[in-house]
Amino acid sequence: MTDNPNPDRRAFLATATAAAGFMMVKPQQVRGSQANSAVRVGLLGCGGRGTVDATSIATNGPARIVALADLFEDRLVTAKKHFAGVAASQMFQGPRAAEQILNSAEVDAVVIATPPYFHASHLAAAVAAGKHVYCEKPVGVDVPGALRAIESGKRAEGRLSLDVGFQIRKAPPFVELVRRIHAGALGEITCGEAHYYCPFLKMPDYPKASPTELRLRHWLHDRVLSGDIIVEQNIHVVDICNWVMQSHPVKAIGAGGRKGRTESPGDNWSHFDVVFSYPNDVHVSFSSCQFGKAPFDASETFFGTRGSSQSPYSGALQIAGDEPWTWSSGEKPGTPKSGEFSVTGNFSDNLAQADSTKHADFIQSIVTGKFHNQAALGAESALSAMLGRTAAYTGKETTWDELLRSSETWDAGIDLDKLG
Repeated sequence: MTDNPNPDRRAFLATATAAAGFMMVKPQQVRGSQANSAVRVGLLGCGGRGTVDATSIATNGPARIVALADLFEDRLVTAKKHFAGVAASQMFQGPRAAEQILNSAEVDAVVIATPPYFHASHLAAAVAAGKHVYCEKPVGVDVPGALRAIESGKRAEGRLSLDVGFQIRKAPPFVELVRRIHAGALGEITCGEAHYYCPFLKMPDYPKASPTELRLRHWLHDRVLSGDIIVEQNIHVVDICNWVMQSHPVKAIGAGGRKGRTESPGDNWSHFDVVFSYPNDVHVSFSSCQFGKAPFDASETFFGTRGSSQSPYSGALQIAGDEPWTWSSGEKPGTPKSGEFSVTGNFSDNLAQADSTKHADFIQSIVTGKFHNQAALGAESALSAMLGRTAAYTGKETTWDELLRSSETWDAGIDLDKLG
């Protein structure tokens, strides 16, 4: 991404963390293993997305999955079948599973794919244990959590890779589109529109589960455990807007509600409608929904003095205007493809190469010692989504500076040690 001309954002990122180090070290010093061996990866959180991440990392290595950890035994059993060869001593289950996998001497790097409520604490513990980290988004569900992730990034600086799961920034169609926008293809951006429409995400039934266990298993429906749909899911679109704008929003106003959702347990909203204001008075209208049986669709459109851009997950990704361009991957340019939502985040079409490229880069950063440090950018996008969430929750305009002053810590009220 090109340097950002916005001094406020430069100050935020500079304060958050220094530029990622590119110190060359011996691979055996990085991994704690022989120089010609694969990076040893542990998976913390063996659900759908975590399994996709770990599988892709092992496939696009050099890496191998050597340890598995999850709160629930059935998840661990399923993961064991998928990742053959994991030793029994490296299977960790229960309330202490995270601590155990992070303390394992057999693990060089860890994938954090637990419910977002735990991300900030698990990220801090992983860095403290000296593990390279691939943390799924968001890095936190509240402002203190996001700021804690920034602190974890500072502690990792120059010695560990810390990646955050915004894989779309590695998808070749999006990379080329944003490169052209930053090169001036749209001229001066005046406004934009972004949306993330998703049908209701049905979870499996667990008739014997306690209310607390059911909350944890159905965390995608739980506002505190997930951060609500705008922070947990819609954050991908918000992140792309930040990427294009080379900034975070300076204020937001919004609305939304839960109408249309009836699941129990669950208290996530069904929809958000937010107007983000970026520097230079650029307004981006954002809308999302997650209920009912509507088809999945996510996209961003930006309008400038020289043209406009369109960047759907599936379909024609293109620029119209003075410098027209359409992404082509060998097929007829602009031909829409059938895109369906994947609860794992495993997509085809314009995102087909996103995961593989992102995960390969993560492992290579460890092998070469050219460490990544994406904590500050991950926190910036999480905070941007929280800005929209706060504006919608309160029904009042909320500024970035007001958001950062928030000390409210979200509490799920769950004691894992008492989980029956």
